Amino acid sequence: MATNLFPRSGGQLVVAALRAHRVDRAFSVAGESYLEVLDALFDAPEIRLVTCRQEGGAAFMAEAYGKLTGKPGVLLVTRGPGACNASIGIHTAFQDSTPMVVLVGQVARHQLDREAFQEVDFRRMFSPLAKWTAQIDMANRVPELVNQAFQVATSGRPGPVVLALPEDMLREQARAEVVGPYHPVRAHPGAADLAEMRRLVAGARRPMMLVGGGGWTDAACYDVTRFAEVNDLPVCCSFRRQDIVDNRSSSFVGDLGTGAAPSLVARIKEADLFLAVGARIGEITSQSYSLMGIPEPGKILIHVHPGAEELGRVFRPALAIQSGMPEFAAAAAALEPVPDRQRWAGWRAAVRGEYEKGLIPSPATAGGALDLGIVMGWLRERLPGDAIVTSDAGNFSGWPNRFLQYRRPGRQLGPTSGAMGYGVPAAVAAKLVYPDRVVVGCCGDGGFLMTGQELATSLIEGVGPIILLFNNAMYGTIRMHQERRFPGRVVGTALKNPDFVALARAYGAFAARVERTQDFASAFEEAAAANRAAVIELAMDPEIITTRATLSQIRQQAEA
Repeated sequence: MATNLFPRSGGQLVVAALRAHRVDRAFSVAGESYLEVLDALFDAPEIRLVTCRQEGGAAFMAEAYGKLTGKPGVLLVTRGPGACNASIGIHTAFQDSTPMVVLVGQVARHQLDREAFQEVDFRRMFSPLAKWTAQIDMANRVPELVNQAFQVATSGRPGPVVLALPEDMLREQARAEVVGPYHPVRAHPGAADLAEMRRLVAGARRPMMLVGGGGWTDAACYDVTRFAEVNDLPVCCSFRRQDIVDNRSSSFVGDLGTGAAPSLVARIKEADLFLAVGARIGEITSQSYSLMGIPEPGKILIHVHPGAEELGRVFRPALAIQSGMPEFAAAAAALEPVPDRQRWAGWRAAVRGEYEKGLIPSPATAGGALDLGIVMGWLRERLPGDAIVTSDAGNFSGWPNRFLQYRRPGRQLGPTSGAMGYGVPAAVAAKLVYPDRVVVGCCGDGGFLMTGQELATSLIEGVGPIILLFNNAMYGTIRMHQERRFPGRVVGTALKNPDFVALARAYGAFAARVERTQDFASAFEEAAAANRAAVIELAMDPEIITTRATLSQIRQQAEA
């Protein structure tokens, strides 16, 4: 017999459902369309409501929370403009396979389809951006649909779910049983598939393993690393997933991101077996779908993924295994090592050697007053093993992606969606989740001015990530593409920036500007000791556009 069937408003039922699902934190920008939810949160002190400065920043925080914890990041935004602002983070959660539950205020039910103030049909708007979108039109269905939202967000391939909440429904009184917590549903690999995988790997001469996607726990990362190491398999990672396999492992050989090492790309093309675990093998990871043939890969492809719809979507695998990452990794680690693995020991060692060589800055971009390769090398040795590094989108990210090393329990958080504005909000969220860890957020000058105002959120919450602001006064990625396709014809990419040090100090943050390599270490240590948010502006040479090439070199190649 249910004991919680007393009259409550729809808003109270929403918060009761969040409590039942053990939500401990939610990110929001307040709006009048969901006042009843906000009021009910007043009586739920165990749910920490983080008040953000813009819905895009709040959405990125919720997404980063989901990546870090494996639990759905909860986001509360108002109708119309609030939801539109939040859509960038929701799209990121979708492409990054991150669990998220989004609660959006909506106009009253009797106003629907009249183009009422700030009205949007969210089921249509978010249909391509979320795993599932629904509107709760009856207060007594709030617990049912919130439960479904958490189940969908966490089961199979994780992702975002959007629930629209009409404001009059939130005022409606109803009796409804509140249920929870949710229990994610994930597939397990079958014994026959595991045996076939082992057989196929044993027959290879140049095997390559790829790890990526979402849904990884620390235990799963350790298990998959052990599987790779006992079988002497070289392992690369998909775009911005460098924290799955310890980069110090002799098996780790690099990442397939936007600036992938040409030597690694060549090795994958040479491989006769490609074992992809968790990654979708999307556009960036597949280097614009050039690594293998479509649909026949031209090599043995084993694809392991939590979503059945991804298996065979682009590349046709010889063996497809639907499984959650913890389930597959544990089962793979328990397998007997494959025989004759010494056949590819030299292959693995050679690819690892190429990765280690890549940690040395390229001569073309070395030197100068501020050598970012040396700066990142110093930071690689300085950061503790549990440090969290967040990264915005942009060419500047090549330096932390290439020269830092990642390992659990440390984390790398970056938007595989390529969304600008992620770095600062994600760093704030990381520091909220792990206040005792070092959190470094990396962003360019363009991305910082999109969401840098979330420094105010950091300061009001009393947490202090260290933001490395790479300033080259341009939208660097687009400038690079301009030079490749239209050399010398620069338009729309030059930026005139404010005084970032003065701006950061106006927020109350520690701030410093670094123009020389030798000044970085002391600036970083001061920032780390400040015990509040910090911004270190790195005065980049605009000519040094990537970790491997200069603007002049790119222009000259295009003109040749």
